[in-house]
Amino acid sequence: MHHFFVPEKPDEEGLITITGEALKHMNVLRLKAGEEVTVSDGEDRDYYCTVVSADRGSVVLKAESGRESAELPLEITLYQGFPKADKMELIVQKAVELGAARVVPVIMDRCVAKPDEKRLKARLERWNQIARSAAEQSGRSRVPSVEPAMPLKQAAEDAKDGLMIVPYESADGMRAAREVLEDLQAGQKIGVFIGPEGGFEPAEIELCRQAGAKIISLGRRILRTETAGLVALSALMLAMEMKRDGD
Repeated sequence: MHHFFVPEKPDEEGLITITGEALKHMNVLRLKAGEEVTVSDGEDRDYYCTVVSADRGSVVLKAESGRESAELPLEITLYQGFPKADKMELIVQKAVELGAARVVPVIMDRCVAKPDEKRLKARLERWNQIARSAAEQSGRSRVPSVEPAMPLKQAAEDAKDGLMIVPYESADGMRAAREVLEDLQAGQKIGVFIGPEGGFEPAEIELCRQAGAKIISLGRRILRTETAGLVALSALMLAMEMKRDGD
């Protein structure tokens, strides 16, 4: 079933008339009367809908019922060490699918790539487009944001009002990771900090530790920067889903 984000709300008769940006996507898919779709307003309100009419100028939907939100009851921000090439596109796409609410590129000492200020604005727009598409594909109720790049010290300040998690290859054992997963609570804010291709400098780990971060291990394997964050997000997602379902 196709899923769309639309700013329009149902009227008194439960009809939603689409004329904006979402219309372009719907026209590409050539929706027909009688087809079923789901729509979200980006604010946790989701609807099952039936297409009443569809043409190049507008699509009219009938909202039949509400839909259970696919959002995690966690606010997770992925603070990603700035990667080289196009790795950020994959990271953004998969982080959104796995439930991240925000993705923040972070400038660290061992970043192989340094962001070009002139290109960064265009890349940021591209990353946010990818986030929107990934949110639609995965049935999210909100569109996560990709924020401007910031240095590590600023990122630690940004994350200080929540739980900071730093996966690190030199972390001692799995106890800290186990404690994080066992203690997850609905409504929690979590910042996951991932090093760049060159890894964290010891001084950066100490900066995070002094900011209150939990330094954890993701296991015995050395993971690439584009893999480590997705492993951490997957673990958080599964642990929270099982808690929510009472398993």
